[in-house]
Amino acid sequence: MKKAKNIYIGIYMVFSLIYMELILRVATSQSFIGNGFFIAAMFVSFYGLTAYLLTSMFGKRINSFLSTLMLMFFWLLFSSQLVYNKIFKTYYTVYSVTRGAKVLEFWQDIIIYTTRSILWIILLSLPLTLYIVYFRKRISLKRPGFKNRAVVLAFALIFYVGAVFSINLGSKDVLSSYDLYYKSTDQIMSVEKLGLATTMRLDLQRMISGWSPVIEAPELENEENDPPEEKPSIEYNVMDIDFDELIENEANEELKEMHEYFANLNPTQKNEYTGIYEGYNLILITAEGFSPYAVHEEVTPTLYKMVNKGYNFTNFYTPIWGVSTSDGEYVACTGLIPKSGVWSFTESAKIDMPFVMGNQLKSLGYKTMAYHNHTYDYYNRDKSHPNMGYDYKGVGNGLEVKKVWPASDLEMMEVTIPEFIEEEPFHTYYMTVSGHLRYTFTGNSMAAKNRDLVQELEYSDDAKAYIACQIELDRALEHLLAELEERGMADKTLIAISSDHYPYGLEEDALNELAGHKVERDFELYKNHFILYVDGMEPQVIDKPASSLDIIPTISNMLGLEFDSRLLMGRDIFAPGEPLVIFSNRSFITDKARYNSRTKEFETTEGINVSDTYQRRIQNIINAKFYYSAKILETDYYSKILK
Repeated sequence: MKKAKNIYIGIYMVFSLIYMELILRVATSQSFIGNGFFIAAMFVSFYGLTAYLLTSMFGKRINSFLSTLMLMFFWLLFSSQLVYNKIFKTYYTVYSVTRGAKVLEFWQDIIIYTTRSILWIILLSLPLTLYIVYFRKRISLKRPGFKNRAVVLAFALIFYVGAVFSINLGSKDVLSSYDLYYKSTDQIMSVEKLGLATTMRLDLQRMISGWSPVIEAPELENEENDPPEEKPSIEYNVMDIDFDELIENEANEELKEMHEYFANLNPTQKNEYTGIYEGYNLILITAEGFSPYAVHEEVTPTLYKMVNKGYNFTNFYTPIWGVSTSDGEYVACTGLIPKSGVWSFTESAKIDMPFVMGNQLKSLGYKTMAYHNHTYDYYNRDKSHPNMGYDYKGVGNGLEVKKVWPASDLEMMEVTIPEFIEEEPFHTYYMTVSGHLRYTFTGNSMAAKNRDLVQELEYSDDAKAYIACQIELDRALEHLLAELEERGMADKTLIAISSDHYPYGLEEDALNELAGHKVERDFELYKNHFILYVDGMEPQVIDKPASSLDIIPTISNMLGLEFDSRLLMGRDIFAPGEPLVIFSNRSFITDKARYNSRTKEFETTEGINVSDTYQRRIQNIINAKFYYSAKILETDYYSKILK
């Protein structure tokens, strides 16, 4: 036993990592009892023993320093991921770290959320603290002999093989432990089922190797019934693309597979809304943190009017995606699903993006402008937005607004509208920032500015502060509508507004308070408004399930643009056929059923029966959309077929 004392530090490393995995799961409200924690524990046992072997190769002093450094590294990793999760409700990736220096602009928020999480951070620090003050002096730090090192290595391999064996023994469904380990990536599900340490190890390994999600091309299944041959008068939103010729002449097997996939999809039909707003001006807005809780008839009357006097989408969703907060904006602007592991908007700057509104309308002679009232190159928007066809301005490259945090959406409208409103037709894109977290009256300039306007509301201060932030968006829209009306063009301008994500900066209690009930976390949390409004229009209610993925094809159809509906992952909301709302964890909602991938619950809509293969068919469609969205980004696919 005395000879084995110098491996006690290895055992300590193992239990320290298991402890940190457990604390993280409790702190982020994950279930830690079950197969996911068992697999995570086996993997971190392997990492702990490996860390021991690496930090015991030298003399006592160096080994002491290295082992302390190793425990400090793991403490910082788990603590930083905990704080990131508290802010963004997901976990950062290695890719984000290598490109995330700009996040330091939010140092005040980081400090606040670190302070709020201080108890958890202290608990995570216990292995490091105990080691420094007690165990380091009592555990042998000598270099172990060959026999002991061989024993440790053998146990490390046993833990690793055991974890991998358990993964292979379990389910191989989408987002199972097996799928997440070998084929796909989802930070939240991966941390739950594989553990944080393994998630980060896989993330680093995949970034270095240039790995892409390995999803087998699913069986080619049509999303709806084949077009009836006996009705040749039906028109579809397609372009003149000869897929047969492309397939015949394509030497690259990956591109050939893509040609075959898109060729076999059914396009959406043109319909009564096709071209209804042809030639209209378009103002497209991604509203930071916007949600239904921001809409009040008295407090935010312009938002209320635009929701209820326009197209009122009562079953619309804004899913949150896993890599960065810009993913929601990417979906709304491109009609594509973000690629796992990267900032998809940044990557899109390298490829042709013909179906985004800026490029579509610029080719028709529209003046195309884009604005963001925050740092112009945050998330590399200075690259992605010009690539979308916009003359782009943010703070630091031409947009002059008062330097407060967050900046005013109203002020942004006031200084930018004169730049385009006299040059019809125009298309303007705004990414707002007034609705950004934190939702407090002391750390948010917009909440403080509009505080008096929410004092009579019977909510907590956090809930009031959130609404006060959204009042600034309301006033910005009020100003925009007034400017359009003054020039007689309000009834010739289509305004489309969606959120980038739900207000995850609000704590659960505040969300429940605003909703008036406990918000269901898997579907209801993402339910939102999509504002589609033309002044003087006849209000309409649309109850079909839809999401931000559907915005680009819907607007393209209403403006009468030439686009190919097969090449977008969303669909025109007004087109006949089966609607589909896709969530990042592969849950879905259709008009016939919904499936919760987290709980494995499949529910049909009341009064509707579906076939036994329905769920599998929809999941195949979803898997294909994730896969081919990533491939469009990787291969610059649009440039290959639209020449």
